[in-house]
Amino acid sequence: MSTDSPIDNLLVSVDRALRAVFVTPTAARPVPRPAAGVPGANEATLSAAERRKSASLMRVNHAGEVAAQALYHGQAVFARRPEVRDMLLRAAREEADHLAWCDQRLRELGSRPSVLGPLWYAGSFAIGAAAAAAGDAISLGFVSETERQVEGHIDSHLEKLPAGDTRSRAVLEQMRADEMAHGVAARAAGGAELPPPVQSAMRATARVMTTTSYWL
Repeated sequence: MSTDSPIDNLLVSVDRALRAVFVTPTAARPVPRPAAGVPGANEATLSAAERRKSASLMRVNHAGEVAAQALYHGQAVFARRPEVRDMLLRAAREEADHLAWCDQRLRELGSRPSVLGPLWYAGSFAIGAAAAAAGDAISLGFVSETERQVEGHIDSHLEKLPAGDTRSRAVLEQMRADEMAHGVAARAAGGAELPPPVQSAMRATARVMTTTSYWL
């Protein structure tokens, strides 16, 4: 647990929430681009339908990254071991890159993030805090299972993206690599396997968010 006062922790949590939801993020890493020899997507060459599809998919990914920020922040506040809290905050910083990349890609496609961002953040923060309250092993197991499900979710989006949208594809491929690394780190740090009913509940909750964010 943090040695900061409750008021300090509250102010830090509020600041993180406002930044994740309302501030256009700045990535610490350059936005991923297609590999050498692979042409980047030119929005002028994508049809209107393809741009809408790409934008809807990237809006879902942006919403997922808002939720990821909240999950990690909620877990970090109530982590019991300092090393676990530090690991969660490092992962959150990498997820902030994802948030920035998705935001930039949405703007390139002439679209916008989900209008329900504050709801996704608040709900996910509460879930992360609840997972942390159950102990570090459960909290880390929650990270592992979340990242496993996110990996599958990104795989499905890679299949659905228009073939010409190589810019979005490059972003999602790097996000997938990072999510896999977070899951491996959580398991290595002692994450417990979550019961199947909990895994199913997590999938159901994610389905609500992804389906709604696709349109809103």
